[in-house]
Amino acid sequence: MRADRVLFVTLVCLVSVACVKPPPTTTPEIEVEPPETWTAAATDADEPTSEWWDQFGDASLGPLIEIALEENIDLIAAAARVDRAVAQARIAGADLKPQIGIGANAKNQRFNPAAFGQGGEGPGLSASTFTSYGLSLDVSWEVDLWGRLRAGARAALAEAQAVDADLAGARLSLAGQTAKTWFAVAEALEQVELARSSAESFRVRADWIRERYEMGIRPPLDLRLALSNLAAAESLLALRREQLDRSLRLLETLLARYPSARLLEHFPSAGLPELPAPPPAGLPAEIVSRRPDLVAAERRLASTDQNLKSARRALYPRLSLTGSGGTLALQLADLLDGDFGVWTLAANLTQPLFQGGRLRAGVEQADATKDEALARYVSSVLQAYREVESALAAEAFLHDRVTALEEAVKQTSAAQHLSEQRYAQGVGDYLVVLESQTRAVTSKSDLLSVRRALLDNRVDLHLALGGGFDYPTDTATADPAAEDPAL
Repeated sequence: MRADRVLFVTLVCLVSVACVKPPPTTTPEIEVEPPETWTAAATDADEPTSEWWDQFGDASLGPLIEIALEENIDLIAAAARVDRAVAQARIAGADLKPQIGIGANAKNQRFNPAAFGQGGEGPGLSASTFTSYGLSLDVSWEVDLWGRLRAGARAALAEAQAVDADLAGARLSLAGQTAKTWFAVAEALEQVELARSSAESFRVRADWIRERYEMGIRPPLDLRLALSNLAAAESLLALRREQLDRSLRLLETLLARYPSARLLEHFPSAGLPELPAPPPAGLPAEIVSRRPDLVAAERRLASTDQNLKSARRALYPRLSLTGSGGTLALQLADLLDGDFGVWTLAANLTQPLFQGGRLRAGVEQADATKDEALARYVSSVLQAYREVESALAAEAFLHDRVTALEEAVKQTSAAQHLSEQRYAQGVGDYLVVLESQTRAVTSKSDLLSVRRALLDNRVDLHLALGGGFDYPTDTATADPAAEDPAL
């Protein structure tokens, strides 16, 4: 076989490398067996939805979340981490492919025959200097006999998938944080309005008592109590304004905007929305494939498994092939002349014998890393189950609180009206009026807080279940006989 043909075949063999695929997705077995259904509560729903935040019916919420997902700085950083992981996977996969380079060199040499015992006189035996030029195409390739390099590339691909799942989790978390902060703004607006109306009512009441005190109808104690109640209401109003200001600035930061607390100029709030129908929670086993953090944990476990394979196969022999072809001439003009062509082919087989235990320690390290990844995966699954069960249970408890507080608002409002009426007729004690006013404001404020807690808990449920759902529309009306010919 001609020399140039041998080099060509070698180059073709080196370039022909199979593509690497990431390890398949699996569900690791854990000792904890999930129940067939959630133990805290069962959920159902009637209509489909594309984005879970649309269920809240707030016209400003969707655009705000879209801005956050597009502009948030932390999300941009998470996307950059994905790009970095993908680049790292490409670097790992490059070891499977041949390394090709072009070399050019110029060498100046001096040869002295006398140094080799070729003494004597004459022009042919004198020291001489000459220059040589070389141009070469160099190729090297480690043959992946045992799959060591391929396992390392698969590990890097699995890690890149894990980082991509981290990005999906960050997007889900940011959407939830944006929604909860917007609900905090909505509650703060209603709390400010409640505090403002209460302060105005107390001011009117204090002025009325002051007039009667100056007329000698009411004692100074009543006036001082009325003024202290007014001062407390004004203090509460300042607190509510501060809470609104903080919530607005936090939301603007999530949107990557300057925290000027002027967001309501562009996105007005209509107050706290009503709680939508609960989403279909599905089965506990389905959560593993829905939650981005569990997907990332499974991919990292798969990555550690591939790293363990790579570490074990590092104990086996390695075969490396190298090839080089080019020209070597004494004149630059001859570098492109085929008559001056040179080539080399080499194969190198090495077997590690003694490296101070480094390779076996690498296997033990990879094995321990895999055990750690499995433990982290199990821990993440248990935490996911806990979050779903807790959110489902909390919703029932919060509904009970809303029912009780609605009754409390009804009774305290009626008690306030009755006490103020009796006091105006001169048959009541102002301490009773003061107590009824305070309880009425407190119960209304608590009701707003619990209504927001219900909304926050629903957001937490969506996050725990991995996001939004498409509600099945034909499940209830499907005919089993039409689907199973045996029926």
